[in-house]
Amino acid sequence: MSQKIWFWSLCISMGGLLFGLDCAVISGAEMTIQNLWQLSPQMHGRAISSALMGTIVGAAFGNIPSNRLGRKKTLFLVGILFFVTSIGAALAWNVYVFILFRFLGGIAIGASSVVAPVYISEIAPAKHRGKMVMAFQINIVAGILLAYLTNYLIDLYITQAGWRWMLGIVALPSLLFSVGLIFVPESPRWLILYQHNSDAAKKILACIEDNVEQAIENIKKSVQNNMSHTKFFQKKYFTPIFLSFLIAFFNQVSGINAVIYYAPRIFQMTGLGSSSALLSTIGIGVVNFISTILGWYLIDRYGRRFLMYIGSFGYIISLGMITYCFYNQQFTLVPTFIYIFILSHAIGQGAVIWVFIAEIFPNEIRSQGMSWGCMVHWIFATLISDQFTNITHHFGATSIFGFFAFMMILQLLFVWKLMPETKGVSLEKTAYH
Repeated sequence: MSQKIWFWSLCISMGGLLFGLDCAVISGAEMTIQNLWQLSPQMHGRAISSALMGTIVGAAFGNIPSNRLGRKKTLFLVGILFFVTSIGAALAWNVYVFILFRFLGGIAIGASSVVAPVYISEIAPAKHRGKMVMAFQINIVAGILLAYLTNYLIDLYITQAGWRWMLGIVALPSLLFSVGLIFVPESPRWLILYQHNSDAAKKILACIEDNVEQAIENIKKSVQNNMSHTKFFQKKYFTPIFLSFLIAFFNQVSGINAVIYYAPRIFQMTGLGSSSALLSTIGIGVVNFISTILGWYLIDRYGRRFLMYIGSFGYIISLGMITYCFYNQQFTLVPTFIYIFILSHAIGQGAVIWVFIAEIFPNEIRSQGMSWGCMVHWIFATLISDQFTNITHHFGATSIFGFFAFMMILQLLFVWKLMPETKGVSLEKTAYH
């Protein structure tokens, strides 16, 4: 496979690094912010989840500029938005300004989660598509690990307003991402389907397909209607819409974003001090990264359903044991089970979600389908993160982790009964009408 394709996908997947970094840096700052502005549990949850509220908007509407301006231009604008909002949140002088910039930063996260996987899926050969789209997920977990590491180092060496440095550090990779996009071409499928520019697409497809003319013909034939008049919510698209809803829903009711956002707080619940809790979150980042690499290796060898089975069983065991530990107030093994939970997520849902959603929609609604799946993902991420501290404050950790464990039993049933396998199938054939 052409080295150009790998280079393009890696540049685009840097959007995942910004995604993970921007999501996770807040974990090191959230308790300081609560004390600084004397926030109630409800207001504190609102401030921390404000970025997630923005992701809903970014996911819901990210397909619009993606289809009208192109994948590349949209991602360039996303990089600039990451840069501006990270500096704005770092300089915030009250909670309302902080919420505003975190909300706008969330729009960038939501849009990147839509456009980047779509772009990569549209330039990837079928047999390598899982690994290539997963480059986005690898960058997400790399960003999370980088956030945990920088949070710990800033806490260790910068005592004055360290939380501002934690948030502002996102600005540097945002600029690098925007510069890298200069060397990336537009998606050939977008050029054919939205610009009717087969000549420009041929040059790009020559790096991807053996028979370029046949590939172009297949792409054109795959579209049943006029692209500008295709309605998303109609009966013939029910299956991919329903499948994308379920995988996005189960992704978040596992509790993954609550753990990522509130990892130091969870570790402190077990009796660890502030510095030790921050150090333990680096362990989460390391386990997440290594396990994601393993998922990357396995996804095109054994398929999407196989990884989801591994992840589901791992979720049920780890979350069940975390619930048991909090119920009995025996915290020694909680960090270990949290690491098993992270491992299960990285190999299962974390590896599969963006790949699967990008694969199951037909060409004429792929961008809208990715928006739909991402919007569902971020709606439930927002609800859970917004209420996590409030629920643990009133009902304790046992209730919330018990809920997560029960929902993962339902996810296992989804994988067993409903989830199709899409490994190694061309985008034009994976579409579920």
